[in-house]
Amino acid sequence: MTSRTLTPDSRWLLPLLAALAALGPLTVDMYLPAMPTMRDALNTSAGNIQLTLSAYLAGFSIFHLACGPLADRFGRKPVIQGGTLLFVAASLGCALAQSVEQLLLFRFLQGVGACVGPTLARAIARDLFGPRKAARALSLIAMLMALAPAVAPTAGGLMLLVLPWQSIFVFLAGYGGLMLWLQGRYLAESLPQPQSMAPRAILGNYSRLLTAPGFIVVVVASSLSYAGMMVYLASASFVYMEMLGVPVAWFGAVFLTTVIGYMLGSALSARLSGYMESWPLVLLGALLAAIACLSMSALAWAFPESISAIMLPAMLYTAALGLVLPHAMGIALQPWPHMAGTASSLMGFIQMGVSALAAASVGPFLRDSPFPMLAAMTGLSLLGLLLSLLGRHLTRNDPVAAPGETT
Repeated sequence: MTSRTLTPDSRWLLPLLAALAALGPLTVDMYLPAMPTMRDALNTSAGNIQLTLSAYLAGFSIFHLACGPLADRFGRKPVIQGGTLLFVAASLGCALAQSVEQLLLFRFLQGVGACVGPTLARAIARDLFGPRKAARALSLIAMLMALAPAVAPTAGGLMLLVLPWQSIFVFLAGYGGLMLWLQGRYLAESLPQPQSMAPRAILGNYSRLLTAPGFIVVVVASSLSYAGMMVYLASASFVYMEMLGVPVAWFGAVFLTTVIGYMLGSALSARLSGYMESWPLVLLGALLAAIACLSMSALAWAFPESISAIMLPAMLYTAALGLVLPHAMGIALQPWPHMAGTASSLMGFIQMGVSALAAASVGPFLRDSPFPMLAAMTGLSLLGLLLSLLGRHLTRNDPVAAPGETT
């Protein structure tokens, strides 16, 4: 890097934004193979360990409501640095937890800190690349950030062979510390114009977003698809390792197929964005997600001992998410250039809130069969497809920008 801060023309800007956004998936994926070990070490149930993912998603969701307005008022950089510092402290707290209750608390705080990475990476991309190029930038960021979850479960599994489960959270604290240094050295402030922090102004901004049917429908539709993936992640270690007998050292290799699917879907999304508008790609992705879940359920019923019956359709599902998520984000943020941080925050709040509820609802029923997971994923994907069709209709005549705003 030849300059102290990165510009939109720098080849390092998107990798840095991807590394910041990767705080979220890395914190989810790396500890997945440790879930059964953590259950035994903390003398608790599988359902309670699955709640550690829901607690993380709850913290991730709730802080979105403050993260966006803070970033729209004080700037992207100070908020992202403060959140990353909290993430480091909470990760160390997870490593020191002596009970599942303590772990739940620190996972919640970890989610609060981690949410600034993906949320403000989206807002920074919207600030710097504008409404037209933002979807392509978000697709490239998604493709690059998939490198973290590609290696995270394997790394977590290998660490468990020689180190206790706490080492995973120590590693996450170190990653957060590295991100904190990179932010300070290379990330420039991108806020175009400070917004008011007056409660009336904040509530007014949220009210405008919540009463915009096109925004709400596309956000909820994409959130349902994302929630299906969170249900899969919360259940994967128990399904593969305990029900299907996958060794801990191989869990990462099995999980890698879903990451490859997401990377392929994101790469295809970025390439097609130059030829197709966002809505057809969202609808294509939603359709593929529903097909993947229906196929997974049918194959798991026909071949109950087959790893591939779940693994291969899950790969198609994550490829579908690579199409849905970046373009749904682009559609949702496009009309709101004056408050991209607030819009991104509300989107993240809804997405993570739906995911936390979905993941928590499956845990009590997941005992000796994967079908609670499969039923939840199928229902979520079908509802997501229906809402995507409705959203396309509602936004058919939407302007490129909000009334009175320019792109």
